[in-house]
Amino acid sequence: QELPETVLLKFFRPENTPVPARPTPEQLSNLIKTSLHYPESFNHSFHQKSLCLVPVTLLLSNCSQAVVDVMIDLRHKPTSSEALEIHGSFTWLGQTQYKLQLKGQEVYSLQLKACFVHTGVYNLGTPRVFAKLVDQATLFETSQQNSMPALIIINNI
Repeated sequence: QELPETVLLKFFRPENTPVPARPTPEQLSNLIKTSLHYPESFNHSFHQKSLCLVPVTLLLSNCSQAVVDVMIDLRHKPTSSEALEIHGSFTWLGQTQYKLQLKGQEVYSLQLKACFVHTGVYNLGTPRVFAKLVDQATLFETSQQNSMPALIIINNI
């Protein structure tokens, strides 16, 4: 019995490999994932000390393999009056803007302090995060998707 003839396979690679397409706006708005870590409720004696300071950690995760420039702005305030009525107003203490660079898949932890003057329910989800790929020539960063409201209850003891 004769054995079938073996044929060598040849693999061809086109010489002009296509340049990777520019990321879509949706991809650019999902470069950085953010999450806030804080106590669900915080007890404070407003009679002894009028300012209540709560430590908050903002966790930034680079979801891409690329190096990303990140800008965090804490000065954003909710504009609708109903948001203020429901949640009240608070202030971030210290630096209000941060610029950093995250390597591919890097996770960065930013320590913040929220300052409250009254009891109530507050939404800590006010930081705005912007990001752009380092090698991108755009002047403007893309706003990153905002997560759900981050509610905290401040109690008087």
